[in-house]
Amino acid sequence: MSRMTVAFVTGITGQDGGYLLERLLADGLEVHGLVRPGDDLPAEVHNVSPQIELHSGDLADGERLAALVQEVAPDEIYNLAGISSVALSWREPALTGAVNGVAVTHLLEAAWQLQECRGRRVSFVQASSAEIFGQPATSPQDELTPVAPTTPYGAAKAYAHHVVRIYRARGLAASNCILFNHESPRRPPTFVTRKITQAAARIARDGGGKITLGNLEVRRDWGWAPDYVDALVLAARHVGSDDFVIATGRVHSVAGFAATALAHVGITEWERWVETDPQFFRPVDAIELVGDASKARDELGWTPTTDFQGMVNAMVDHDLALLSASTRPR
Repeated sequence: MSRMTVAFVTGITGQDGGYLLERLLADGLEVHGLVRPGDDLPAEVHNVSPQIELHSGDLADGERLAALVQEVAPDEIYNLAGISSVALSWREPALTGAVNGVAVTHLLEAAWQLQECRGRRVSFVQASSAEIFGQPATSPQDELTPVAPTTPYGAAKAYAHHVVRIYRARGLAASNCILFNHESPRRPPTFVTRKITQAAARIARDGGGKITLGNLEVRRDWGWAPDYVDALVLAARHVGSDDFVIATGRVHSVAGFAATALAHVGITEWERWVETDPQFFRPVDAIELVGDASKARDELGWTPTTDFQGMVNAMVDHDLALLSASTRPR
């Protein structure tokens, strides 16, 4: 009888973690997830919790991580954990460096030790970020774009990105998926995209209010989170390991995001409903990040399934449904 494929996932309480758990379970894998002590499980993780094995631990605890990897003996390791907010990284730069950067080395070393001990391939996929490119001189960005971060978040991700490459050279099947911005209804309200869709839903319901934002001219390559999770899985199971940009190749401004969200609820004059506040401007922010995912398309067979309009509409519809449910008589 063949052994069931085992996956170990960090960061399961985040947006991507829930989608990844669902994907791996649908594929028939035995799934293990790392949760920090005291963390509340979001609904999507709680719903599948009877089907997965949860382990308590912290990325900063290298000994605990190594012991868990040896105990679980996974075939696939997905590292999604860490501080996910660029803005927060400016307030907690040292913590961001420790969690998003140095901690990845613990996981990579544990994966390599397991591979050496068990004598079979261990796939490791790091959720890297377009923030490693900083203020790129060329556009779009691909796997050969220089790594030159300009934020604490980007610097921590860049460190992890390089260490993944080092362990790949050592013989571990370690890949970086350089994820450009990707959203869904599961994105926390602390992110500008969800802030916009929540506000658009409230304006549609109440007929008033404002969306207060930072720099409206910042342009990003926004994609659909479940598509990006699919890319992680494809990278883990690819015959080779490498770096892969995961992006749509299309760019939209923050203003365009707000206009699209408001248009979905029937508001065409978006400028009347949007205002800016200097407190939401970051110290350093790349004006435009847009990715070239040709390599992922050609080697992994990956293509996005949901366009920008569909992504924004789905998020607004979700927030409209939440508002409707909250006001429904009990």
